[in-house]
Amino acid sequence: MNFTKLQATGNDFVLIDATGLEQDWARLARAICHRHFGIGADGLLLLLQSEVADFRMRMFNPDGSEAEVCGNGLRCLARYVIDRRLADAGKELTIETTAGIRKVKSRGGNWFQIGMGVPRFRPEEIPVSIEVDIIPILDYPINVRGKELLLNFVSLGNPHGVCFVEDSVADFPLSELGPIIEHHELFPQRLNFEVASVLSRREIRVRVWERGVGETLSCGSGVCAVAVAAQLHGYVDSQVDVIVPGGILSVEWDGKGEVYLSGGAELVFTGEWLG
Repeated sequence: MNFTKLQATGNDFVLIDATGLEQDWARLARAICHRHFGIGADGLLLLLQSEVADFRMRMFNPDGSEAEVCGNGLRCLARYVIDRRLADAGKELTIETTAGIRKVKSRGGNWFQIGMGVPRFRPEEIPVSIEVDIIPILDYPINVRGKELLLNFVSLGNPHGVCFVEDSVADFPLSELGPIIEHHELFPQRLNFEVASVLSRREIRVRVWERGVGETLSCGSGVCAVAVAAQLHGYVDSQVDVIVPGGILSVEWDGKGEVYLSGGAELVFTGEWLG
């Protein structure tokens, strides 16, 4: 089985053209994404045919669970189909995901802009097991190991909880608290957790704990959720650069419509999976 390894701001993926292939993809994801016994990746991307879009993408986490959408993965898939001349670099691509159709535009070279959809805020849309009268849910207190965290909930087709901190995000005990928050009883489909520090009205620094993965160098939908939550609080302008350990992503949101994510995507290597 041939594969291509790609990365987008350090979020790395193994991509397989799965057209006509049948596999236990969850099992393969657990094997192929393993850092020591496999290729090593934050996720397995499948390129498939679509009846409603140019292409279809499925993404499996290293634990075998399937993600609804992946912003960094979408950029990697777009880079792959353009490099393989399966699509014209000047054409706006439509890619079907479990969360709906996403549009991707090439901005030249390895740079892509993705329409990540309209953010959703109702508890059942995220989902969170919380009964509230005010939407969006901002600064909702959760106690984790004696530490009160104020979470802001956003769905971009997948669930996110954003926590703003005044101290450096580097000092936040993400490896300790991340898995507890991911599996908290309030989140029936688990949670992607972002810790963020607003540096200015145009810049935010972020670390991410992704459900089914752990801490990653970047998360496309995660940085979008952070930018949306920051704008709802009035912390930032409509366009903001989000600094993650793997690099910088740009997010635009007009406060009511679709969120746009821009960033690079790189080919790393190709190979053949013998497992």
